[in-house]
Amino acid sequence: MKYLIALIGIVVVFLLTYLASNDKRKIRYRPLVIMIVLQAVLAFILLNTGVGEFLIGGFASVFDNLLSYASEGVNFVFGGLANEGQAPFFLSVLLPIIFISALIGILQYTRVLPFVIKYIGLILSKVNGMGKLESYNAVASAILGQSEVFISVKKQIGMLPKHRLYTLCASAMSTVSMSIVGAYMTMINPKYVVTALVLNLFGGFIIASILNPYEVSKDEDILEVQEEEKQSFFEMLGEYIMDGFKVATTVAAMLIGFVALIALVNGIFSGILGISFQELLGYVFAPFAFVMGVPWKEAVEAGSIMATKMVSNEFVAMLDLGKHTALSAHTVGIVSVFLVSFANFSSIGIIAGAVKGLHEKQGNVVARFGLKLLYGATMVSVLSATVAGLFI
Repeated sequence: MKYLIALIGIVVVFLLTYLASNDKRKIRYRPLVIMIVLQAVLAFILLNTGVGEFLIGGFASVFDNLLSYASEGVNFVFGGLANEGQAPFFLSVLLPIIFISALIGILQYTRVLPFVIKYIGLILSKVNGMGKLESYNAVASAILGQSEVFISVKKQIGMLPKHRLYTLCASAMSTVSMSIVGAYMTMINPKYVVTALVLNLFGGFIIASILNPYEVSKDEDILEVQEEEKQSFFEMLGEYIMDGFKVATTVAAMLIGFVALIALVNGIFSGILGISFQELLGYVFAPFAFVMGVPWKEAVEAGSIMATKMVSNEFVAMLDLGKHTALSAHTVGIVSVFLVSFANFSSIGIIAGAVKGLHEKQGNVVARFGLKLLYGATMVSVLSATVAGLFI
């Protein structure tokens, strides 16, 4: 039964994406079939084999160690502020982002990351049938972040037609930055974080290939990555540390604002209708939760968490998921995979602002197709969660 529901879920995602396609005649189906099969194979390996368990265990162990190192710096500055055993969310989850950001800066400075990103992107371009620039950008987005990635391709931003610019922005919204992966792992099971990272990479290409199909000629398909202005090692390190701090404080501010606003709106709806805003949205998202593989009796509850992610952000939704202790492990796994992406309304402004900072005209173009970006990125999350649900 679950295989039938998953098949229906995949068909629903494809149909909803197909209906919104820019040019249905240009859709190439062979790469789509290859990538959906790859998604299924990778999900099976990660969630149901010893190899997957070893890889995820190793990945989680690395981040556990990194977070423990990060806590040394946090405790040095804030030691004694929190009660014993009761570290505030900002200290234990968000501030370690600063340390992870510093490590990314070091790997970027030593040219390790650019090498890895470029050649993984080139390999992916052979599989997905899209351009080298699009493939590079998808990998880079998953490591550098949804706004920082555009700096590395800023030479091309002004020359890109609307359809290619959309694909670059869609990749940025469908993935998550490596600097905050450690924070996610403190809130949901690491194996679902890793699975979502892998599936979203291919899911982004699948949805973009249907929603925004096009072919790139060899003359257009030039991968030229912008070299950052040469800095000394400590200049670079200071910059990445401050970038990490900005991310941590921005997420904290967003959490304060969104959690408070959601509480206010819930209070208003409960007072007038006798049902909270999140519960109301839960009924809207329940059918999507069901076709993702969530049992119908838990679909409204799961749909509420999914809606919370879209109207606020993934951190608020992950905190909300932790409060729903009655949900089955199967449902928690599916919803967890769905939550690992930047597909929410605030990301539209972040991505449009990042592009506008590099090229004002193109930033305005991004703002105009912002809702379609969110639509596509949400379909990526639904697809990844549906495929993962087969093996949870």
